[in-house]
Amino acid sequence: MIDYGPEIIRIDSTDAHERGLQRGSALRGTLADGVRIYLALFAQAGIHKDAVRSNAEQSIESARHWCPSLVEEMRGTAEGAGLELWQIAALNARTEILSSAAGARPGECSTIVNTRNAPVGAQTWDWHDELSDHWHLQDVHGNIRNFVGLTEHGILSKIGINDAGVGIMLNILGHQDDRPDGVPVHLVAARILAEASTLGEAVCILQSAPVSTSSAITVVSPDAAVIVELSPHGAVVLTPHDHVLLHTNHFLDEHLGRGEKPGLYDPDSQLRYGVLAGRVADSPLPMLASDLVPYLVSQPGDAAELCCVPQPGALLGDRWATLATITLDAVARQMTVSVGTPRDAPSVPLVTLVAE
Repeated sequence: MIDYGPEIIRIDSTDAHERGLQRGSALRGTLADGVRIYLALFAQAGIHKDAVRSNAEQSIESARHWCPSLVEEMRGTAEGAGLELWQIAALNARTEILSSAAGARPGECSTIVNTRNAPVGAQTWDWHDELSDHWHLQDVHGNIRNFVGLTEHGILSKIGINDAGVGIMLNILGHQDDRPDGVPVHLVAARILAEASTLGEAVCILQSAPVSTSSAITVVSPDAAVIVELSPHGAVVLTPHDHVLLHTNHFLDEHLGRGEKPGLYDPDSQLRYGVLAGRVADSPLPMLASDLVPYLVSQPGDAAELCCVPQPGALLGDRWATLATITLDAVARQMTVSVGTPRDAPSVPLVTLVAE
């Protein structure tokens, strides 16, 4: 686990290829190592390098038909980092590629949002501990909207918020019909942050995306918030219940849930969701984003592992860790990030980013 503040990369250009060049150049010293780790993770999950490349190239074509500028930005990233386009595409499509592996878990995250006043939210980002040095914060200018966010090296976007106060958080899901050939969810996230000026526009982007792997995208805006569950069978919009949105890693929509991939996240996802729901039921949620972080705390030995810490002796592919804790404040257009778990948050530096 890194024990210092994450790097902030600043990107500024109206040209997608140039934005990619800036990104790739800034990451040139570390991006190749991130590709190496991902190829090892794919191989550990039983996905041969040839299949990785084929899936990545399919994702490029899907993205080209849906939003060509995203492909140009990936191309620029590859050139700036001295890598091949398919390698950058494989990073952006890592969720989709992993969905093709039997039993491979693409990561866990827990999300909570209060919409009673101005929407605020908090999330854990849980991922492979081997990649704890391979993510950064970003401040991106030159699109329709400027945005700030957290993402992995080489991936155009993940969690973030733009200068219209439209923010997103991600939870990966698993459906029996998931496959790796659609538009990667991380590219969908990038387009929302770069283009959406309202909640409605963000939802339209999500509904238009020809995704092939399942995810839950929480969208906050100054006026409202929703969760959109995506799957190969379409998108379903979930609205708040008593001003609260919660999500972990299983479908909440009954129809989509019938195709849930068994054994992927259960019972852990349901346990985490149950703990969050119980905490919300005990008292009204606070109005400040920072005050939501304690709701995401778990202790060693808890059945619901909201805070992930790698197990001693765990090998590549099983070393799950909460790499970062994030909050979003839609009205303030603000995002905070602390390295590590919500349990660590009070004792580690807090980075605040404002989209402007």
